[in-house]
Amino acid sequence: MKRIPEPELMNDPLQAQAYAAADFDLPHAMFIRLFQETFPDILDNACVLDLGCGPGDITFRFARAYPGCRVHGVDGSEAMLAHARQALAAQQAMQGRVMFMKKILQVTEPSLKRYDIIISNSLLHHLSDPAVLWNTVRSCAASGARVFIMDLKRPESIGAAQQLTDAYAAGEPEILRRDFYNSLLAAFTTGEIRQQLISAGLAGFAVHQAGDRHVVVSGRIEF
Repeated sequence: MKRIPEPELMNDPLQAQAYAAADFDLPHAMFIRLFQETFPDILDNACVLDLGCGPGDITFRFARAYPGCRVHGVDGSEAMLAHARQALAAQQAMQGRVMFMKKILQVTEPSLKRYDIIISNSLLHHLSDPAVLWNTVRSCAASGARVFIMDLKRPESIGAAQQLTDAYAAGEPEILRRDFYNSLLAAFTTGEIRQQLISAGLAGFAVHQAGDRHVVVSGRIEF
C-alpha cells in the first residue's frame, strides 16, 4: 500500500484536547518498558530529549521512571504544548526537571543542545521528509547517546488499516479514530525506515516490529 501523508502539526485545539484526555496507557507503558529493556544502563543524571512530545504523557512517564534525569519535550504545536505545560504546573515534583519547548524541526536542524538520550514516539509518520527526524537526532546527540524511536508501522492494505482501527480505537472519540486510521496510512514500513537510516548514516541502528502496529528503532551515537 502506498503511503498517504497526513498533516505534520496537530494545531487544532479540539484535536489537542482529545489527545490530552485519551488513555494511551498500554502503548506508552510499552514504550517505557521497551526502552528499559533496550538500555538497562542509563546514567542517573542524563539529559533527555523527547521529540514530538505532544501533551507530554511519555515525557512525564520517562521522568518518573528515571527521577535523576532532566527531560526536555519538544513539539511544533502550541495547542499540544499548552496541555503539557498545564500538566507540568500541577506536578510539583517535576518542576525544574521537566521542560517543554516549541520548535518546528527542519532538515538542517541546528543543535538544540547535546543530549545523552533522545526518544520519540509517533513523530516519524507525521513528517513529509523523514530526514528531518534522523538529522535532528544526529545534531542533538552527545557522543554515546542512546536513541529510542517508536512509531506506527504501515499496514499492507486499506482493509488491514481499518481492522487495526476497529481493534484499537473502536471506543475512542471520532477524532481519535480518524487520526489513528490516517496515521496508519501515513506510517512507514520497516524496509523504508531501514533505507532512511542508511541515508542518514545510522545503518547500525536496530529496527524491529513491536506488536502488530508498532516499529522500534534503537541505537547509540558514537563520535
